[in-house]
Amino acid sequence: MPNKNTFKIKPIKEFIHNNLTDGIIIDPFANCNKIATVTNDLDPQYNTDYCLDALEFLRIFDDSSVDMVLYDPPYSPRQVSECYTKLGKTVNMETTQASYWTNHKKEISRIVKSGGRVITFGWNSGGIGKKYGFEIKKILLVAHGGWHNDTICTLEIKI
Repeated sequence: MPNKNTFKIKPIKEFIHNNLTDGIIIDPFANCNKIATVTNDLDPQYNTDYCLDALEFLRIFDDSSVDMVLYDPPYSPRQVSECYTKLGKTVNMETTQASYWTNHKKEISRIVKSGGRVITFGWNSGGIGKKYGFEIKKILLVAHGGWHNDTICTLEIKI
């Protein structure tokens, strides 16, 4: 069941499709996924709308202009490093520090409309969080078996 492409895992795919909303849906780490209306991936092989660092991508949107974010970032500093290295980019300390991810949350909070949704994927259920105006509505735990880490999917609504 573990899969580099999170959105192809059956229960996760169903969770996304059951919680999609109308309007502008963005995906800062789209990979080969085409669910969002505006896609981004640092790796140009994926033919996304943008090939920017995720933080740069989030900054192009106006305040309260996005209806939904599908947020599936690399889960660890090792994964970030591997991605940057594979693309011949320099891994700077910022991208492996907690403040980098905090800046993502601030930008997501800024661009998502009131009542908008964020589905976050990772190894914890922290999501964007109350601090940034979001309330958890649903959590899906996907166990991959063996010694593989589970994937936790968190649906939040901006209040």
